[in-house]
Amino acid sequence: MSATQFAPAAMPNASAEQRAVDRVAEAAHRLNEAVQRAIAAGYSVELVRTSRHHDGAGNWGDQIVPTVRPNGAAKSA
Repeated sequence: MSATQFAPAAMPNASAEQRAVDRVAEAAHRLNEAVQRAIAAGYSVELVRTSRHHDGAGNWGDQIVPTVRPNGAAKSA
């Protein structure tokens, strides 16, 4: 049997903008999975916008914090 020749795989040359979008998408996916796991463990989860970040050039994004309470706990105002 002959030896296999290994070579580095060509990586996509994503732009900084595409990498930023990919990071947000991946983080949102991980957050959604974490919310599902918390619900399966008996918690209620609410994501609350705490602020809106602006860059001064017309771009903005909501920033959030999770509110987590055990099953049967009283709701917050």
